[in-house]
Amino acid sequence: MSGKRTSPSSETDWAALDAMTDDEVDTSDIPPIPPERFAQALVRRGLPPTQAKRQITLRLDADVLDWFRDMGHGYQTQINAILRAYKEAHKPG
Repeated sequence: MSGKRTSPSSETDWAALDAMTDDEVDTSDIPPIPPERFAQALVRRGLPPTQAKRQITLRLDADVLDWFRDMGHGYQTQINAILRAYKEAHKPG
């Protein structure tokens, strides 16, 4: 990146923003998050991974891979979670 700004200067009043309290921030245009959607949230940013990951080559049927990819960002994490659940369900003992 060149580091150049797209506009010559910011029109934001940063001093006024810094002086605002949380109660003064208008959040009326933020839609509510239903509890079902909130329960699906996964927050991992900034946290160390639970275990070290290893990169491998894995051959999957094209339709299976396409199905996971259609889920969007994080599909590899979903594959890992499903494999972990299978592993946990089939523990010897």
